[in-house]
Amino acid sequence: MEHKIIFTGPVGAGKTTAIGVISDIPVVSTEAAATDDTALRKANTTVAMDYGVLHLDGGAKVHLYGTPGQERFSFMWDILTVGGIGLVLLIDNGRDDPLADLEFYLKAFAGFIAKNGVVIGVTRMDARPRPGLYSFHTRLAELQVQAPVFEVDARSRGDIKLLLQALLATLDPGVRR
Repeated sequence: MEHKIIFTGPVGAGKTTAIGVISDIPVVSTEAAATDDTALRKANTTVAMDYGVLHLDGGAKVHLYGTPGQERFSFMWDILTVGGIGLVLLIDNGRDDPLADLEFYLKAFAGFIAKNGVVIGVTRMDARPRPGLYSFHTRLAELQVQAPVFEVDARSRGDIKLLLQALLATLDPGVRR
């Protein structure tokens, strides 16, 4: 059995890092030098996708695809979500307005989310604790989106595993790693 999960979110939220920490194979990445405002945040950015694989108990495989965070590469979002079973939305709490980022990505992926599951991981809360998780839950309620929300460190295999387990549990409570 093979599945496909998509990681998305703004530039710098930790998508490439998260896939790298959980993948059982070396990540295939399409990083390029950042040339716009992204260069103020980081030197390189994903321009097409990241790809990894996670092997589950019982021989099942989960293909992990990371989208580019920049809106100018949004044409890749529709391509990458084809065949996907769920979405991991990473939000960088260190950005100017992480709640606006949450709303933007939920709306951008609304069609996919309506047919599949979504889980939200908020990164960099250690660097900027506000808004807190309660604010994210409140915004989700305003948007009428039901999704688990976690504070995560994209560098932590345990945190990313928790996100994936939460996502898989919303899709099929019998799926385990």
